[in-house]
Amino acid sequence: MNQSLLFLIPLLPLVCAVLIMLFGMRLPRLVTETLAVSGVVAAFLLTILFWGYADGEGTRASLGTWLAAVGVEIPFALYFDALAATMTLMVTGVATLIHLYAVGYMHEEADYARFFGLLNLFVFAMLAIVLADNLLVLFLGWEGVGLCSYGLIGFWYQKAENANAGTKAFLVTRVGDVFLAAALLWLFALTGTLTISTINAQASTISPEVVIALTLLLLLGACGKSAQLPLMTWLADAMAGPTPVSALIHAATMVTAGVYLLCRLFPLISLSSVGMLAITAVGALTALYAATCALAQREIKRVLAYSTMSQVGFMFMAVGAGSVAGAMFHLITHAFFKALLFMAAGCVIHLAGNENDLFRMGGLAKRGPRDVFWAFLAGAVCLAGLPLTGGFFSKDGILLALFSHADPVYQLFWGIGALTALLTAVYTFRLVYLVFAGEPREHSHSHELPGLMRWPLWPLALLGLGGGLINLPPLFGGHEWLSHRLGALAGREIVAAHGTEWLLAGLATVLAALGWLVARWRYGRFAPPRDNRVSRFLLRGWGADAAVDLLVVRPFTAMARFCFIGCDRALVDATLDGLARQTTACGERLRAVTTGRVSTYLAAFVWGFLIILGGFLLALVR
Repeated sequence: MNQSLLFLIPLLPLVCAVLIMLFGMRLPRLVTETLAVSGVVAAFLLTILFWGYADGEGTRASLGTWLAAVGVEIPFALYFDALAATMTLMVTGVATLIHLYAVGYMHEEADYARFFGLLNLFVFAMLAIVLADNLLVLFLGWEGVGLCSYGLIGFWYQKAENANAGTKAFLVTRVGDVFLAAALLWLFALTGTLTISTINAQASTISPEVVIALTLLLLLGACGKSAQLPLMTWLADAMAGPTPVSALIHAATMVTAGVYLLCRLFPLISLSSVGMLAITAVGALTALYAATCALAQREIKRVLAYSTMSQVGFMFMAVGAGSVAGAMFHLITHAFFKALLFMAAGCVIHLAGNENDLFRMGGLAKRGPRDVFWAFLAGAVCLAGLPLTGGFFSKDGILLALFSHADPVYQLFWGIGALTALLTAVYTFRLVYLVFAGEPREHSHSHELPGLMRWPLWPLALLGLGGGLINLPPLFGGHEWLSHRLGALAGREIVAAHGTEWLLAGLATVLAALGWLVARWRYGRFAPPRDNRVSRFLLRGWGADAAVDLLVVRPFTAMARFCFIGCDRALVDATLDGLARQTTACGERLRAVTTGRVSTYLAAFVWGFLIILGGFLLALVR
């Protein structure tokens, strides 16, 4: 089989996106929707077909030279190894179910061609990141997901808040992109190449101080896309977009791009203990921050948004602890149950007449479709980490990696992770009780759900609940398939006594049960929400937006105002305007001489002649 056929995996969604954008509104709606779904389904099937290409060292495929200069040649090439294949299968598989769900969710949307065109382009951009053989192709996909997120988050741009949310996501993530671009240029200057495998192979030749700086730059770049501190403020507002967009961003694309970047360049960043510590610290602090914010949110999708921020923090902690397999394991299981939760939340919002407020819902378990309740509950128990679910095994593996680390400071991060796990269970079951328990508070849930919004939930529910089998530890009779599949890319081997593993697993079970009991005690029977300083503080995300406004936006606005009024208007415009006024005044004075009378012109001629003659005679006398 020709290796160049690997290009079909990302190109098919791209071709479908272009066709939809050009002809989508001219084609029957069913044809456009079928085209959108077919592009992603085909990419999924091709990934399965080419799975063997990822064995061993993987397979490279080059489409041709992209850039060439003196001594430099950068090909447009793909690299299909175990890490890329696993990620590609997850992206295309989850995106397929989200596309099917989107057909039902957007069935009344008039501008469907723009939506599905951007959705397919989003998948292409993410696949470009995942399959990139060099950092320039990766950066192409990196910017592509940023562009698509801008268009999809602000899809309903007629409302100012939606357009502003898209703009905010675009600008905040661009900050991280600047740091990533700096890292790429620096790596190119050091190694003379942008090929990822070559950079990883030459990493040991780079000085330790430079590796620290590069790791921090890559971390900041990853923080932008993955919504980690301090570049996390855009993710909660990104819920302004349609629910399928939220599911795609949080589960299969964009937010996971930062984690994948760190995993792909792990041989480089693992050389810096300081950099690894920084990655773990950012992940731990973000996980705790986002979990506390989720406790007080009133909108169903914002709870899930902060939840994603927190869970990605766990993935960062796994990378920082040296476990790429642990990060990828949690990334995959999280993709299953988070896509499920967002899609089920979309069903809830649809049933509640587009209502997002948790305190105006309730009673959906009794009066709503039972399958929506059970699907949402399946996602919730995975997120909360109940025993034997996919979320339990993947989160427990990360906590084990932190606990068993040789550096004692990682014990502190384990404590933060354990506390975050407890808070996760609390806000997850808070969500379940507020939406499904009791009686309907303001909505009767009489709306009908299209079939395409319901049946894609079940494959995700099964994958979420059974996702632990992907990397089931030997303690539970598994063989850690994902770790063995990744091989040397899996990171350090987690070694711990069976007694320690059982202790941590038992503790995780206790934390999940305790979180459920706290949520049941507080929200088992609905009570009006308490409005106090703490709840307002958490509701506003610790005032992060206000802090950014105070420390960044206002100084920048003041500087821009000074440059505009003080420099542009007062200096440049005033100088140019002054010269223009003086020129106009001189012209007005000269214009008075042009009377149109012949006698005046003759007199001027005579006087001019006399002046010239006088000057000539004066010169002769001297």
